[in-house]
Parts: sequence; C-alpha cells; structure tokens
Amino acid sequence: MVKIVNSSGKKKTSVARATIKKGSGRIRINKKPLEILVPELARVEILSVLDIAGDVITEIDIDINVRGGGFMGQTGAVRTAMAKGLVEWTGDSALGDAFSMHDRNLLVSDHRQKEVKKYGGPGARAKRQKSYR
Repeated sequence: MVKIVNSSGKKKTSVARATIKKGSGRIRINKKPLEILVPELARVEILSVLDIAGDVITEIDIDINVRGGGFMGQTGAVRTAMAKGLVEWTGDSALGDAFSMHDRNLLVSDHRQKEVKKYGGPGARAKRQKSYR
C-alpha cells in the first residue's frame, strides 16, 4: 500500500493543498519546481521549512496546488501546508515542536482578514476630519 498524506494551509484568501508521497526529494508548486519559483523572497520563506525538517525531505515528493491571494499570502499558505504534512508524514512530535518554536503559523492557519471599509472615511476605521473647529 502506498502512503500518501494530504494537508492544507491558509493565509488571508490563499489556500494551499499539499500531497506528500514517497519519492526522491522533488518539490513542485503549481506543477513548477521550487527552484524556479519567483520572487526569490517567497522561495527563501519556503526553504526555511525544509531547513527545519532536515533529512526527511530527501525521501519524499511534495506536490502543492495553491490558489487565491497575492504571492506572500500564497507563500504563507504553502509553508503551513508543507509543515502540517511533514509532521503527519513523520509522526514525530519533536518536528512539530521545532516548527512551533520557529513560527507558530507553520502549524496553525492564520485567520486574520482585511477589515471591511465603512462609510464616512477612506478606510475601515479612519473618518473624514473637520478643519473648521
């Protein structure tokens, strides 16, 4: 029987779905290798998860589909999906603790959203100012 782990991560309006299976260490995001992912800042953020995981990466393949949001929101969602999947794949609580110590958002999806704009001003909270008093 082939072992396959599915996990997901969210950040703002981005949703990432990761599939982890036995392989040779290949990581693909939206069917593209991680090595050619642009911008470079996103690639560095994702590689930080792999640095914490260590040698586990060399024996598995990770395929990730991510939709919605901007590139940094997608990066956060990808990091969460990968970290949750790796912890489930290994069954190692020490790896989960290492992810939590580095960044809690690696294991817990961030539910914060942009607040809705209201009437009477340019944003969610700011109101028009009066200048005559």
